Amino acid sequence: MNADQALKMQFLATVEEQLKSGRPAETTATLQRLVAEGYSAENARLLIAQCVAVEYISSIENDTPFNQERFVKNLEEL
Repeated sequence: MNADQALKMQFLATVEEQLKSGRPAETTATLQRLVAEGYSAENARLLIAQCVAVEYISSIENDTPFNQERFVKNLEEL
């Protein structure tokens, strides 16, 4: 497994944890909405994982905490 694959797996694991815990609730709502719009559950998870990735990368680059508010906004824009 290369570094890109490892990161993808970590971002997807974060999505799965959010879905399992129900926090934030917007993750589950977004998954349900995307599936209702015709995306496969797998592709919907990948889209949500991209939102997770954006926030992780931003927090690392800017040395700031994960921005939950922006994350939820990005989910809503999917």
